[in-house]
Amino acid sequence: MATTLTTRQVERLLNTQPSQDGDGVNIQRLHEFGGGLDPFLMLDELASDQPDDYIGGFPPHPHRGIQTLTYVIHGGLTHEDHMGHSSTIHAGDAQWMHTGRGIIHSEMPLTDHDGLHAFQLWLNLAAKDKLSQATYRDVRADEMPELQGSNASLVALGGWWQSLAGESVDGPLDSLAGQGAIAHARLDAGGEFSLATRATTLLVYVFAGSVDIAGTRVAKGQLARLGAGEELSLNSTDGAQALLLAGEPHGEPIAHYGPFVMNQQTELEQALRDYRDGTLTD
Repeated sequence: MATTLTTRQVERLLNTQPSQDGDGVNIQRLHEFGGGLDPFLMLDELASDQPDDYIGGFPPHPHRGIQTLTYVIHGGLTHEDHMGHSSTIHAGDAQWMHTGRGIIHSEMPLTDHDGLHAFQLWLNLAAKDKLSQATYRDVRADEMPELQGSNASLVALGGWWQSLAGESVDGPLDSLAGQGAIAHARLDAGGEFSLATRATTLLVYVFAGSVDIAGTRVAKGQLARLGAGEELSLNSTDGAQALLLAGEPHGEPIAHYGPFVMNQQTELEQALRDYRDGTLTD
């Protein structure tokens, strides 16, 4: 007897809010430091064809206790850090940073004829990994495998993704916190995509057009948190693009201050002392 899969329903919608970061960079931001999107913490979208919105970039600044994933749609970003890494990512590329005990880095924008469009995602590290060694990795567009749907496709940045037809791909980023998985879905007009996923946390962020998920319309600039189930079905009448985020919650306390995310207030205070003393990255 065939097993009937439960379709995942939208249980919560969040809207991005305008914000600024770095040297006056205008962004759209979603954040949840109360554990509501665990293991994910924050998603920033940088999208503008006006250089004044982003040209100041993100001069050197610290992080501790998180992973970041930066993904470029068009334009580019150049990364430099205290460990000596220096690299540039362009359209379709990503960079992953495991900050662990501490990283000091900068990200400076590059533009093309359409300006800059990129995302940065923060993932929380489990308590046991918050003071681990910092690491960094670039991933190029041609390293990312694809799944095909009906007038739709999915690019896997990280983690394992499977269609209902049984086809699956593994994204090159295989060390994402909270067993994280991240993908970029593109749907043409009338496009459909159905995935098999049992991840406890499953999020869909729409950044172009609109997507229908089990009868709920998710518009551009909205993030949908989905309820329990085994099947995710995406449909779009007019075409859409979205980021898909899946993972397993840490279920641990979260203490946040600026670029630092720890478990306790005392650990945040220690991070600030270490940064002031110049020992954050030791």
